[in-house]
Amino acid sequence: MTLWLSLGLIFTFAAMAVILLKWGNLRCIGVTPVRTFTFIAILFTSGLDVGLIMFPLTEFASYADPENLEYAFANPLAIEFGFWAFLIWGFYFLTCFYFCVIEPRVGFFEIPLVKLVNNLVIIGTCAFTAFLLLSNLPWYLPQIGDGESLVPTFYLIVLAAIAMAVYSSTSLRYVRLLSLGTTWLFIALIGFMWSAAFLTDQGDVGDFIATASLIGAYFGNLHQFVLPLNDYHEFYLFWWFSWSIMIGQFTARFAGGLRTWQLMAAMMVFPSLAIGVWFSVLYYYHVEELAISGFINLAMVSVGVLMVINSLDSLIRLYTDNLGMTTQRLGKPLYLLGNLLLMCLLTLLFKLEFLQIQWVGALVIGLFFGCFGYILLKKREAVAGITASPRENTMDFSKIEWAS
Repeated sequence: MTLWLSLGLIFTFAAMAVILLKWGNLRCIGVTPVRTFTFIAILFTSGLDVGLIMFPLTEFASYADPENLEYAFANPLAIEFGFWAFLIWGFYFLTCFYFCVIEPRVGFFEIPLVKLVNNLVIIGTCAFTAFLLLSNLPWYLPQIGDGESLVPTFYLIVLAAIAMAVYSSTSLRYVRLLSLGTTWLFIALIGFMWSAAFLTDQGDVGDFIATASLIGAYFGNLHQFVLPLNDYHEFYLFWWFSWSIMIGQFTARFAGGLRTWQLMAAMMVFPSLAIGVWFSVLYYYHVEELAISGFINLAMVSVGVLMVINSLDSLIRLYTDNLGMTTQRLGKPLYLLGNLLLMCLLTLLFKLEFLQIQWVGALVIGLFFGCFGYILLKKREAVAGITASPRENTMDFSKIEWAS
């Protein structure tokens, strides 16, 4: 699995370089172009889940453990940032550009077997997102239960999140509004926790700057994150691969005319800025052992649940569109019930360890290689001749780019 993952990483970064060299100045326009801020909000809230909120505080200590020598080259904040930010958002850039510009000329994901595998990947990753929420709730809500075991309340929270996501997926308008709302709530959460830590007697602005500067160790050791550091880093990388195709496929429709190099910068830099600030705040709370309880604890869990809903609704919308399982075809009651039951069943399968996210990520790498081979064999001239986004997307772009 390590070799397969390493080959996938090398291919991904090489493909990004080729795209920048050949199409760096091309304007990327999707079928439903939106403002750049809306695009970033959709990308951020769809491309992340509850792990962004819940994982760091459980991981900083292990990255600082002297026995874990593979992390010794940098501090825990830089390691956490490297597992979540910047370079790996290039996965999303690659797939977003592909589905926006190349796939309409290639049609690889319209091949029946490929379409089936792709949608199995989407459905499986949706369920894994819900499973992560379920498995982490005891740690963040120890006041419910014993802080370790799952209790019925946790299952009800996850059930409610899945139900809300399924309902939200019935309309792209809901998806956009929820993405924007969650983005602003996440910014508010960062601002509140930042103020509580750095505008009181617990710290000052200088402490924040000193903490955030630790992230510089990531950029000074960027090469360390190109290939997997250990089994846990492999888990993260497979997880990011499992998301990459479906997030690229979903966000490509909202590309609003940024040039390719601008699209890459937007997708890699803006989410990383938010993640860097958030992780810096969390790391200060961790190092200084500041209490995270009461309102702060509830706010973190609430935003985490909203991120799960955001991730699920966009992905549910994607696979139901791909498979023709729309509300128009099935009717809203059957659509809601069918997707709810499917997500709940697969979430339980992850809980029982019948499924693993590494398998899903490995399938995605296989799709990457399969797509590349298909282009070389059958679509080389069509791809080589690309000079603009699909004509049908650009014809009315001037009229609809600000419609949302």
